[in-house]
Amino acid sequence: MPSRLLVNRRQSTVLDPPPGPAVRDLHRRLPGYAATPLRELPDLAAGCGVGRVLVKAEVERFGLPSFKVLGASWATYRLLVGRLGEEPEWSAVDDLATAVAAELGPLRLVAATDGNHGRAVAYMARLLGLAATILVPEGTADARIEAIAGEGAEVRVVDGTYDDAVAASAALASPTDLVVSDTSWPGYEDPPRWVIEGYSTIFAEVAEELPMLGIDSFDQIDVVVVPLGVGALGAASTVSLRHERPPGEAPMLVGVEPTTAACVAAAVEAGQVVEVPGPHRSIMAGLNCGLASPLALPLVTAGFRALVAVDDDRCRAAVRALAQADMEVGETGAAALAGLTALVDEFHAPLPLAPDATVLLLATEGVTDPAGFEAITGHPPR
Repeated sequence: MPSRLLVNRRQSTVLDPPPGPAVRDLHRRLPGYAATPLRELPDLAAGCGVGRVLVKAEVERFGLPSFKVLGASWATYRLLVGRLGEEPEWSAVDDLATAVAAELGPLRLVAATDGNHGRAVAYMARLLGLAATILVPEGTADARIEAIAGEGAEVRVVDGTYDDAVAASAALASPTDLVVSDTSWPGYEDPPRWVIEGYSTIFAEVAEELPMLGIDSFDQIDVVVVPLGVGALGAASTVSLRHERPPGEAPMLVGVEPTTAACVAAAVEAGQVVEVPGPHRSIMAGLNCGLASPLALPLVTAGFRALVAVDDDRCRAAVRALAQADMEVGETGAAALAGLTALVDEFHAPLPLAPDATVLLLATEGVTDPAGFEAITGHPPR
């Protein structure tokens, strides 16, 4: 299926300020925190006809294979602090878990997921001694379900799409059942907002890592390519990179979605959330969303220059190209490179990239379906 491009005419200056240092302070206090690597891949740059390709490799965080735990951890923490009424004193996570149990009693975290967000919520529940119920759409890969269950969570398979799983998770909310969603709906905005804030750690790390590659700041990055899903990571990208900077004075943001689930592009074009009907069967499972987040949409609209939709064949080629560069990623993790190759191969006229452009790709997951990875590359993951 041919790729599609939407050039966004609704960009504007973004006034939402980035979150403060408390977000990253929390991440640093969690066991096993380390910044993920920023790698330069010159062979990919040469193949794409640009000056430099940098990849923020979000293939492992706290032992989990994606960036999602950054948002899930901050949203869970803020939910619990809200229930406690004030921030408790704690140095180790066990201290926090003890305080939560003593003051609040048994609690359950609930989330809908295509895989990575739900596993991250389940991980936080296990870390804090809480129960967890994670809802997944039918067709979710067995390996992803088993990984979530491996964190100690109950996994429920919901008939229908990811959006049906979101609706089912919302119905479970109660005084003792805390829904930790990365998408919003009427009357439910705080946890998704905290998820967006949690992702700011990615950009704080990149800012520290760029000088190691001879780049002073984001001002020297020309293009940032971001997988979108419901739009939460896109919103975080906008806030982190476009705050008080008009279009043309910051890196150009480009979002990537599957051709069969390009819900953010549909919403940006319409000026409101619109549904892309399922079933959504792209191998880019983390992007199989039919509804953009109403909370994230205005920020993505303000911040992104273009949205590109790619098919699974282009994604498979990106998985193979990254594997050849010694970077094993899952299908969703390869979406940013797939988007870049679509720009180069199919959309040079409407959105040309300079031959000396520096491009940053967000590779958002490691291998979450080993069988799928082997089918694409011809060899199992290491």
